[in-house]
Amino acid sequence: MRSSRARELRKSPTEAEARLWWRLRQKHLDGFRFRRQQPIGPYIVDFFCSAARLIIEVDGGQHAESEKDDTRTNWLEARGYRVLRFWNNDVLSNTEGALITILKALRA
Repeated sequence: MRSSRARELRKSPTEAEARLWWRLRQKHLDGFRFRRQQPIGPYIVDFFCSAARLIIEVDGGQHAESEKDDTRTNWLEARGYRVLRFWNNDVLSNTEGALITILKALRA
């Protein structure tokens, strides 16, 4: 069920997700491999680097002060994942800045 939902999400990314994916795909970011719309436990995360156990979430305004997002982040972090969140408008207006932040987290 989650894998079919993940496939649907991969077919209709937001503009911010598509822009970030273009820069993360095919090991473009320092050789790290990312997957997009990856099921992890009961959740589907936007981008996932298994080598670094790093999750990248790109959120729209509907996620502002979301308790569900806090619960989700806590669940993932309790299992040893690191979660970075970016707002859609931040990715669109400063893609390079987002990539620098991601790269720093990958190298940490």
